[in-house]
Amino acid sequence: MRARIYQPARTAMSSGTAKTHKWFLEFIQTKAREVDPLMGWTSSSDTQTQVSLQFDTREEAVEYARENNIDVQVRDPQRRKPNIRAGGYGENFATGRRGSWTH
Repeated sequence: MRARIYQPARTAMSSGTAKTHKWFLEFIQTKAREVDPLMGWTSSSDTQTQVSLQFDTREEAVEYARENNIDVQVRDPQRRKPNIRAGGYGENFATGRRGSWTH
């Protein structure tokens, strides 16, 4: 069995970091998906791809994989510097703004 361990990135719709602190172990698909001729849905007999395990730290996830003889690929997260402005979001609507307001 092959799996990957990763820490999810933040969503594209938000600059918040919620749900990005846990580490996940997900199994990699080993069999190709098949198209059902009647309904057109895709399916697979590989049920391991439905399993997603959640861990507090990377070390816990790696240790779990080692104990259960799972071949893992670990992806380190790409950290971004936080974009913190001095005035914050409220600065967009400040009445005492000195310069012209543009987008």
